[in-house]
Parts: sequence; C-alpha cells; structure tokens
Amino acid sequence: MAVVIAVRFKTNSKSYYFDPLDFEIVKGESVIVETTRGVEIGEVTMDRTDVPESDIVAPLKKVLRIATDEDKEHAKENREKEKWALEVCHAKISQHNLDMKLIDVEYTFDNNKLLFYFTSEGRVDFRELVKDLASVFKTRIELRQIGVRDEAKILGGIGVCGRCLCCKSFLGDFHPVSIKMAKEQGLSLNPTKISGSCGRLMCCLKYEQDAYEYLLSKTPNVGAIVDTNRGRGVVMSVSLLKELLKVKLDDGNVADLVEFSVDEVKLIKNPAKRSREKAGAEENQDSPMDDGKIEEAADVGEIDDINDINEIDDISDINEIDDIDDINDIGALEGIDGINGIDVISDESIPAID
Repeated sequence: MAVVIAVRFKTNSKSYYFDPLDFEIVKGESVIVETTRGVEIGEVTMDRTDVPESDIVAPLKKVLRIATDEDKEHAKENREKEKWALEVCHAKISQHNLDMKLIDVEYTFDNNKLLFYFTSEGRVDFRELVKDLASVFKTRIELRQIGVRDEAKILGGIGVCGRCLCCKSFLGDFHPVSIKMAKEQGLSLNPTKISGSCGRLMCCLKYEQDAYEYLLSKTPNVGAIVDTNRGRGVVMSVSLLKELLKVKLDDGNVADLVEFSVDEVKLIKNPAKRSREKAGAEENQDSPMDDGKIEEAADVGEIDDINDINEIDDISDINEIDDIDDINDIGALEGIDGINGIDVISDESIPAID
C-alpha cells in the first residue's frame, strides 16, 4: 500500500495520484506538483489515502509544496496570458491560411511551455506557424490535435435534454459507448436522436446500461416458451423496466393475454435469444474487419460514431487524440512527439516571458 492524494488540473478533469510526503494536505487545497511536462498547480480532490501499488502509475510524482497566495496569483496571470495567446494564434492561423480550428490554449505553471489544442479534418502542416508562435511568446510551443468529444468538453454547450453537457459539467473521463447500447435500451437508431453535440453517440447511453444488461439477462425474449402457474405459454410482449410479461397460454384465446412478472415464470425455451446470438456470429463473420483488426479496435475502446462503423479499415489510421485528459496524463507525455499531427518546437536560446 502507498499513501497518496489525488490532484486534478482542470475542472471536471481526471485526477492523478501524487506522493504527499509529510505535508498536511486536505481536500480542496491547491498544491504545486512535479509532472512529466513540468511544474503545475492543481486542486486536491482526495485526502491522504492508502491505495494498492497496482493502482499507481509509476513513477509516482511528488508534491513540491502547498500553493501560496503568490502561486495562486501567478496562476491567474497565466490565465490572462492565455487569452492573449489565443487571439495571437487565431491571427497567425488566418495569416498562414491553415485548415484548423483552435480550441484552447494552456500555459504550464512555470511558463516553460505553451500548449495549443486544435481540431482539423486531416493532417495540418503547421511548422511555419510554430516558428512564428515561438518568436512571439519566447517559450516552447506545442500544438496538439484533439477529437470532437474533447472539443465539446472544452467549449461546453446544451444537450438535447436541456441541461449543460455532461462532459463539461461533471464527467471526468470518457467511457466507451456503442450502438449496441442503444439497441439494448430500445432507443431509435436514428443518428440525429442518439448523437450528442459532438456528433458522437451520447455519453448518457452508458449511465443505465448496467441495469439494462441485468434485466435482459433475466427476462425472456418475445417468442420464448415459459411455464406459469396457469400452464405453459408463449411470451408475446415484454415490459423490460417493469419486469412484466404478457403470455399467450396454450389453452387460451389469442386475444386473451395474461400478464405475469418475470419472477412468476420459468423459462423453458428461448429461441429468440439463440437466433440473435447466431445472427451476431454471422455478422461478425461477414464483418470487413478481420480478427486482428477487431483486437486492435478493442484496444482503443468501442467505435463510438455510428457513421464511421463501416468506414474504418484500420484503426491505426486514426490520428486524433480522443481524450485531452490523456494528453495531460502525468505519465502519458513520454514520447508524445511521435503522435501524428503533433509538432513541437523549442527555442532554448530565447528567455521565457517574465
């Protein structure tokens, strides 16, 4: 077991473990920590806690100090600098006529690095842009291409439910969402009705999925043969959330359906489920993805854009980084320069902004 605290660097972002050393740190305080990309200021989201060593991503970085008033003031100054940097970068993008959409700008706490997050339909050659930005800001510049889900998380918006987007208000991480969830929940498969503001499947499909999977595992399908206290019959309709079945008894009239709860019947034969499993197996055999590619896709989570299901031939062709928090992951920046669509320039001879 190791004693750690959890720290996050942006509102509603992921939290990461740090070694609190001998500091008396409580939840809600601001701390200065050492990260792979430099010194950062963050908010403590969890008090000192013992966690298994297996839950820690090595190496475990340390807390440098509890943030002082001067540190907090410096962080506010960085936020003001970011607004100016955003305007300058917009002007430079227009000047170079680049097909990219600037989303966000972020200074590291020690001002040793300035990060620009953008979206684009494809690859962008922004080497000249990076040189121009380095000459203006006199510090290391990084441009990072992100996905549409992260764009929605940064910019925010209103969902079809009328509330603020979940990813902006409380979701710390994106969970895999698939078209299968919409099918199992009996929702319309119309892309416009089950897609969020980002154009991907809505994150809220995941919220009730565990409950639906449990109910589906214990509820007979339509067409199943069941035994009841009034004899054997066939399931004609299912109310999944109410856990009710309407059964046509063998000795009854077609119009006379008897309602039973799921616990009141005993499943004898469930041909509908077997047929569905068989159809699923055939669908997998006819899939344009071979087994190797299916394994590759599984490594990055389920495909979450129903418009792209039949278009992805090789998951390695995907260049976008789909989670901005993974970019900021304390252990994820090793070798980041090798990611497609990312260019980094450093001018060590130019002093940083005071």
